[in-house]
Amino acid sequence: MSSILDSITQNFSILWPALIAGILVSLSHVPLGQQVLRRGIVFIDLAVAQVAGVGVVAAHYMGLELQGWMTQFAAVTAALGGALILTWTERRRPEVQEALIGVMFVVASTVQILVLANDPHGGEDLKDLLAGQILWVTPGQLWRAAFVTAGFLALWWTVAPRLGRIGFYVLFAVVVTVSVQLVGVYLVFTSLIVPAIATYRYPAGRQLWLGIALAVASYVVGLVVSAVTDLPTSALVVPVMVVIGAIVHLASPRNAVNSLAQPGVAETR
Repeated sequence: MSSILDSITQNFSILWPALIAGILVSLSHVPLGQQVLRRGIVFIDLAVAQVAGVGVVAAHYMGLELQGWMTQFAAVTAALGGALILTWTERRRPEVQEALIGVMFVVASTVQILVLANDPHGGEDLKDLLAGQILWVTPGQLWRAAFVTAGFLALWWTVAPRLGRIGFYVLFAVVVTVSVQLVGVYLVFTSLIVPAIATYRYPAGRQLWLGIALAVASYVVGLVVSAVTDLPTSALVVPVMVVIGAIVHLASPRNAVNSLAQPGVAETR
């Protein structure tokens, strides 16, 4: 027990920024994930995150600083472009929207590979974009994420019912662009979908806060286990969240109603 506490204490300076990043991601992604699940467009986050990644990779290819504002602008612009395309396809081709989201994900992924093909560090950069480097988040990244999260929460609790299709996709694109650079594509997807799946059978009033608690607890446990075992943190948080999510889901009320049949807050057409 003492050795575990020693490991956590020695790594505290690295763990607390990562924990803040996990909390910020949880606060924004759990409500978004619940809407994504209700709308039946589960893989939108993967597609938009990969499109944002194209912006990051393109900025890197042009020699821009990865944590600089120009890179952030390139990532947001790419993500917004992808979001607007999905807005158009949802209106024009709703019957194949999920398939088109998959196509966007594959195209964005292959574009990243092509852009980084001649970069000697391309493979490592691509791995960092997918798996994330949550232990190495910078104060600048945390401030940007805190600013975006605060703006998101303000909009979500005030004008969410009036956002409509375009507003939802734009808000989603901006939030995911910031978070994918904090925790990586895999954790973005997990933070969105696992809490939503785990809690959808609970009473509507408990789903949001239970989902946030689940996500934050997963980051805490994942960070602690990573500090003790020296395993990659981002990759560890994913199965931890799935296990905790499964426990929460199995503990749902026996007479629970399927809330996915209910219209979502941001589904105004």
